[in-house]
Amino acid sequence: MKVLAIESSCDETAAAVVENGTDLLSNVIQSQIDIHAVFGGVVPEVAARSHLEVILPVVDKALADASCTWDDIDALAVTYAPGLVGSLLIGTLAARTLALLKNKPLYPIHHVEGHVYANFISHPTPAVGRGSSFSEDSALPAERPKTDNQIAGSASKENDVNSSDGPSFPLLALIVSGGHSQLVLFRDHGDYELLGQTQDDAVGEAFDKVAKIIGLPYPGGPSIAKAAESGNPKAFAFPKARMQNPYDFSFSGLKTAVLRAVQAEVGVTYDFPSHQLPERVSDVLRANVAASFQHVAVETLVDKAEKAFHDYSPTSVVIAGGVAANQELRRQLSERLPLYIEYAPMYLCTDNAAMIASLAYYYAEKNEPTDPRDLEVIPSLSMTKTAWARS
Repeated sequence: MKVLAIESSCDETAAAVVENGTDLLSNVIQSQIDIHAVFGGVVPEVAARSHLEVILPVVDKALADASCTWDDIDALAVTYAPGLVGSLLIGTLAARTLALLKNKPLYPIHHVEGHVYANFISHPTPAVGRGSSFSEDSALPAERPKTDNQIAGSASKENDVNSSDGPSFPLLALIVSGGHSQLVLFRDHGDYELLGQTQDDAVGEAFDKVAKIIGLPYPGGPSIAKAAESGNPKAFAFPKARMQNPYDFSFSGLKTAVLRAVQAEVGVTYDFPSHQLPERVSDVLRANVAASFQHVAVETLVDKAEKAFHDYSPTSVVIAGGVAANQELRRQLSERLPLYIEYAPMYLCTDNAAMIASLAYYYAEKNEPTDPRDLEVIPSLSMTKTAWARS
């Protein structure tokens, strides 16, 4: 079964073709990172307009890269939740229209759950590689911007290779990205329990905000990871939040602690504007804050994952989402968990349509397709409310 999927939940316009949930035939991503870097974060209205400009060419390129025609495609899938409402509307409108025009079944897919299924994709041949992007100016393939490590630092080559046979159930998934921080226990496809989630900022969002405080560029993940290489992770004793649910996360207090520490170090009061702090931060202070923040943020994630591992004894542990690229996270997890940890390749850690297509294959085994006329976007839908979670 060949599934063509569309992903447009935030600032990546993506389309991919995946066969039988595992075989990656094409992977096309048009990044908007350069556009939003000017603003220090994603601007929803700009993101939606950018999706509108490139979404059909991206779909066409995904078909071409997969050496497929529409006759070869068995189903369409699209991200309908969660995400930015304008971005989701562009992707679902394209998918709904194509489903009607091409007479293909359509499956709505939850973005956060999709991140887990990046780990089910077999590693593609070099011909498929890391994906390609569509050039708006020339209408020709262009080199994809280097956004695979959007939330976190670069990784070594060996960490881009999954040496296991793939995840098996029961499966513990730590889903960490710019918009999500969740700990989920999967007993089977569609049979999962949300153990805990962030109660405020997602960890990737915290990376972005701390980077802005200390004068590092957007996106914050790779910037902080790079700065941390020359810093002391014990320079500041930043706090960890204590939660009533031991699997829940909170990063707003950590972010505030960083702000207060930097204000104190540069000798200003707490009412001093945060946007004026970077010019007062020295390179040494910047590196030490970055290293200390990253260490505590990652340790918070690992503490929860380790507790869940011992409480539920899963056979696989999957780290999904952009923060899965972070080398400090991988290092701490490898030290504290006694089994091989599943990571998607770097180019499938951040937002992509391949993960949506993979999940759609398994989703279609248990669920009927959706009438394209009835599909609506749900910008803040929890994983516990998806259609197959109730089936």
